[in-house]
Amino acid sequence: MTVEFGEYKGNKLIILKRDGDEGRYPFSFGKNKAKLIVENFDEIKKFAEEE
Repeated sequence: MTVEFGEYKGNKLIILKRDGDEGRYPFSFGKNKAKLIVENFDEIKKFAEEE
């Protein structure tokens, strides 16, 4: 995985890219969504680990 930083309309972004062909579709978000993710990390982790 590659982590990059960018900007959209003057706002900072974090861009997550998988390696190889999967990296064609990066996942990006700004500070407000990053804060929301951090605040709810435990619930997101549980969700990701569900079958």
